Order: sequence, then structure tokens, then C-alpha cells
Amino acid sequence: MKKQILSLLLIVCSLSLTAQTRNKQYEAYIKQYRELAVKEMKKYHIPASITLAQGLLESGAGQSMLARKSNNHFGIKCGGDWRGKTVSHDDDARGECFRSYKHPEESYEDHSKFLVNRPRYASLFKLDITDYKGWARGLKKAGYATNPRYADQLIGIIELYDLHKYDKKNGLKWMKENPDPHQPYIANGLVYIVVRAGDTWKSISKELDISQSKLREYNDLYKGYALRVGDILYLEKKKKKADKEHIVHVLRSGESMYSIAQKYGIRLKNLYKLNKMKADDPAPKVGTILRLR
Repeated sequence: MKKQILSLLLIVCSLSLTAQTRNKQYEAYIKQYRELAVKEMKKYHIPASITLAQGLLESGAGQSMLARKSNNHFGIKCGGDWRGKTVSHDDDARGECFRSYKHPEESYEDHSKFLVNRPRYASLFKLDITDYKGWARGLKKAGYATNPRYADQLIGIIELYDLHKYDKKNGLKWMKENPDPHQPYIANGLVYIVVRAGDTWKSISKELDISQSKLREYNDLYKGYALRVGDILYLEKKKKKADKEHIVHVLRSGESMYSIAQKYGIRLKNLYKLNKMKADDPAPKVGTILRLR
């Protein structure tokens, strides 16, 4: 029954596109989530038009059971790396495992990380931020959805609702100011960038729309710290422990407690706490086994 309802929603969408008439429910959804989509675009370099179109299509404008009950707006299934809440939902098969979120904002954030963190989508991030057609076709080719018309559906929604204006209004200006944006990476479920030659706190703050004080706070750095090429900078607060795949780390030559904290996305004070150490203790020796969780 749930699958039938979702199919009906997709049919309604298809009919709306064919008749070139706008659906008020779709317009309300766009108004509600457009700022969030633009925010994700600036942070992860995914066109806001694509994010909105996928949200509309996958969630039936927020009205699907998966979206209403579990705040999952992008139809993302659990997968082997998911550690959050789950929900059982009928899709290609009965009772499939889908991700569940506390708020829609978490779904949007996870959707961005889902694309960034999987090699099969890597080529998409080389496209122009305004190339929504390239993104739509690339998502289908990479296997985001099984529907053979998936790319056409996304493109149709974007053009009918003028979603590409959110790419151009913010994207073109952002591209001119940042012609070579930093590649986002994921560690411990957190997004980070790597400092390059010529980077300053001011330039990074402007590109990513994150205050300098927040960037320093997220990375356990003091005011006045001079950025160095190769530094890892997290764009969100680090976690208290590493993911389940990383339990311990053997200290190598040239490493420090701070570099290890950055490598695994752990707050420095928590890394010390996990190993029953204090910040003013002597530096651990090469070969020391450090707990990460």
C-alpha cells in the first residue's frame, strides 16, 4: 500500500510536468527548504537545484511516509556504514532498511555527505555548479536510482520550478569569488578540507561561510595560529570518539596527539581523556598504542 501511494505521488508529479503546471505543494516545499539547499551547496558543492529536485521527487514534496515519519527526504537506505536510527519500509523489496532522522535538516546534511563520501559520485564534483543536467545524468549513471527516467524527472522538475536560479543567484557569484574551491572530505562522519598554499583564515571563512572563530573552535586551535599547508580543518564540531572501524592507533614518527585527533575527527581533550592523559603530560613515544574510542 505504501509503495502504491508513493507511485501515485510520482504519477502526479509526472502529470504536472507534462501539463507544465506548478503544484502548490511542490512550491511550498521549495520555499521551506531552499535556504537549506543553498547552505548545503556552499558547504559541499552540490547544486541547490539538484538537492531540491531530489528532495521533491524522493519524498513526494515531503508527503511520503518515509519523509513524514522518519524525516528521510532522499530515500537513502541504511547501508553497512550507517550507525544511526533505522526504519523498515517497503521499496524495491518488502521491509527494506532505511535511515531515520530527528529532523529534515539531518536528512539534507546526510544526503550531502552520502554523495561526497562515495567514489562513484566523485566525477560529479568536477562539474560546474550550474550544470544541473550533468549532475542529474551523473546521478542516474552512478546508480542513485533504478528508474530509467530519473535524470529526466530531475531536469523536468528543476526547469518547471526554476530551481536553477538558486544555483545561479548564489552559485555564479560564489564560483567567481572561489574559482578553485576546496574539495570536501569525510572522516568520522564529519566534513573537512585540507589547507592549501595561499589559504588564510579569512579566505577559508569567506569561501565556506563559517566564521573564523568557529573554525578555530571546531579544530582545537587558538587565535593567532598560522595555517600550514596540509592542515586538516573540520567544518563542524568533532566527536568524542572515533568511528567503530578505528579502535586504536599506534603512534608513528612525526605524529602528535593533535594530528591524531584531526586524522580521526576526535576532540583533542577527549583523546587525552580516552588515554587517561593530560594536555601537559610528556608526549607519548613512538609505538604507543592510543585508544580512539
